[in-house]
Amino acid sequence: MTANATNETSASGITLEDLPLRDELRGKSAYGAPQLTVANQLNTNENPYPPSQALVDDLVAEVARLATTLNRYPERDAVELRRDLAAYVSEQTGVEVSYEQVWAANGSNEVLQQLLQAFGGPGRTVLGFQPSYSMHPILAAGTQTQFLNCPRDENFRIDLDAALAAIAKQQPNIVFITTPNNPTGDVTPLEDIEKLIDAAPGIVIVDEAYMEFSDSPSSTTLLAKYPTKLVVSRTMSKAFDFAGGRLGYFVAHPAFVEAVMLVRLPYHLSVLSQAAARVALRHSKDTLGTVAKLAVQRDRVVSRLEELGYEVVPSESNFVFFGRFADQHEVWEEFLNRDVLIRDVGVDGFLRTTIGLPEENDAFLSAAQQLTGYITPRS
Repeated sequence: MTANATNETSASGITLEDLPLRDELRGKSAYGAPQLTVANQLNTNENPYPPSQALVDDLVAEVARLATTLNRYPERDAVELRRDLAAYVSEQTGVEVSYEQVWAANGSNEVLQQLLQAFGGPGRTVLGFQPSYSMHPILAAGTQTQFLNCPRDENFRIDLDAALAAIAKQQPNIVFITTPNNPTGDVTPLEDIEKLIDAAPGIVIVDEAYMEFSDSPSSTTLLAKYPTKLVVSRTMSKAFDFAGGRLGYFVAHPAFVEAVMLVRLPYHLSVLSQAAARVALRHSKDTLGTVAKLAVQRDRVVSRLEELGYEVVPSESNFVFFGRFADQHEVWEEFLNRDVLIRDVGVDGFLRTTIGLPEENDAFLSAAQQLTGYITPRS
């Protein structure tokens, strides 16, 4: 379509409502945080530290080596990358993992989408505990899987009794557990996760996108006990300074890998994506050194917010969930007016800030100090 044709279509007044969209997608909004250019961008949970120069040099050399092969399709099953991921997971979690247990895709979102394509679909349900990762309901809708919500308690933790009751009543095909939870940052204890797996009639997907920022044990420690029920999803976007690299993966019994191979697109991971991820894994010790720095900054931010009188949810991630406000979006705008971009995730009374560089956190805390008048007491 030419530019003129595109302009004519826009000028004709045609909107999404005029298209034969699936009914369950009507009225929905696309995922996305505001992309604004401000001095302190603390709204997307990225790692603020750039990759090390050693990693950059290694990547440039690797891309140069592979550039002449780009006329060929990539290695379809990404076996070497999966071997490297398995070695990393084994070292990081203490659970011995083979490459047959690991699957990789373009970010953990694609991993979750593939799992829903394989185990969800029309007539099937997935249970989540909101507020949690906002892509879960979107991915469910995209795969025609009915999303069921069991709300978290007033402290934003999973209400175990309510969760077990919901599982017993709804009998979901899939259960999502996000730990550390996004947007709240809290961790669900391993013993609670085990009770939920025991109760679930189908599979349980534990989303561990931020687990490197936590001292809590990974759910991979439960894989041997629940080989047909448990999948642990992870990502390189956060801890690895690798959000632009788009690499996620899951760890599970090899049968789950066979399952998603039935629905994955052929050659879904490019030569360059696989190479970049392998380079990042080679430099994981340098990269993960930033995790410790961010944990120190996180604790500093939490401590100061509490001193200022804010209510803060305990966080084991690289972000902090805080409030309370009568109108959280008004407060979000006040932060933006002070050149600090944080995230309004749509939870009444609360906002989320990513932990950034020390000077970015200073700017955030300075703004927070100026905005204490917006704090409302817990009712």
